[in-house]
Amino acid sequence: MALARIDNRAARRLFLDRHALAEQPTGPAKGADLLTLIRRLGFVQVDSINTVERAHHMILWARRQSYRPRNLKPLLERDRLLFEHWTHDASVIPTEFLPHWHHRFAHNYVTIPERWKDWQGTAFREKVDDVLKQIETRGAVSTADVGEGEARSSGGWWDWNPTKAALEYLWHSGRLAVCRRDGFTKHYDLAERVYPACPGPPRAETVDWACRAALDRLGFATSGEIAAFWAKVSPEEAKDWCAQALKRGEIEEVLIDCADGTARRSFAFPGLAESAATAPEPPDRLRVLSPFDPALRDRKRAVRLFDFDYRIEVFVPAAKRRYGYYVFPLLEGDRLVGRIDMKCARAEETLVVSALWPEKGVRFGKGRLARLEAELERLGRFTGCPSIRFQDGWLRDEKVL
Repeated sequence: MALARIDNRAARRLFLDRHALAEQPTGPAKGADLLTLIRRLGFVQVDSINTVERAHHMILWARRQSYRPRNLKPLLERDRLLFEHWTHDASVIPTEFLPHWHHRFAHNYVTIPERWKDWQGTAFREKVDDVLKQIETRGAVSTADVGEGEARSSGGWWDWNPTKAALEYLWHSGRLAVCRRDGFTKHYDLAERVYPACPGPPRAETVDWACRAALDRLGFATSGEIAAFWAKVSPEEAKDWCAQALKRGEIEEVLIDCADGTARRSFAFPGLAESAATAPEPPDRLRVLSPFDPALRDRKRAVRLFDFDYRIEVFVPAAKRRYGYYVFPLLEGDRLVGRIDMKCARAEETLVVSALWPEKGVRFGKGRLARLEAELERLGRFTGCPSIRFQDGWLRDEKVL
């Protein structure tokens, strides 16, 4: 029997719909409505870079432009309906998913000391009991509150003193939880003071949940992409789950047309062809996306689906960057049409645009430029930088790269 084949445009529309980017970015974005959006995405990556606004806030604003950063704190720090932990990276996650993190906690407790041996050394293990005792008696701490006599850590992943490493180890292994942030500084407390009691289910149940939840949010995926979504199950576990679910008729194989004309065999829940055929047409407005947007997190998939080759160049020496330090993708309808380099000059309350590179075959004519300016004005109001300044030569020629 021939596999259902999904053409590239329909696949893009369905994929964007699953990522809440196929609708107008309107509607409420606080409380239960914000939680529903995050649950729909699965998680929202947290990142510290703040040239315009931090990644988690940009991700949410791109989908609901009534969102403001202050809307997230009550869900995390008051109502505890979200918690902060690790998927593929640090993320905020619905607390209802927390039981499925217990297997990762147990795994990290055993394996991190060996995995970190060459990176962080072994001295942090001697600090674990002291850190736990201090938190038990004094309450929540940040890295500034512990490690008396040690050199201060810069806070970056590359420069942890032993006590900072002990805090992170205890967080990764579930003994501690992030209870709040001041600015971007994490404060840690005992997990039982932060999380509701929630014993972990059997491993097989977590594998089943993780694979189903990933495939539902992706729409279509290979077993490797399913494993990578939460980074909670191994590629072998995901492959076995797909084989068993396929045998039971719970999923099916489909062919997804890629941007280069090839087709990729993927798994999907039954009825994907019908869902793709009726997927909504995304609005033609321009949207600024975070470099860490979940729709772009898998860089290889972004190339296959959108013919958009994106790389974050934060750690690339300035002289070797093709674009810039932290360049934002531009989504228009179901296409990625360019990338823009900009930052907030906060003292001047000005959003400064230094460069925009159109994608191959995309022209920024009068209509598209008007849509860009409208989006930048909205972004400026969101970031507290309502004035927009374009540097000389900001609109670059289309390049074939």
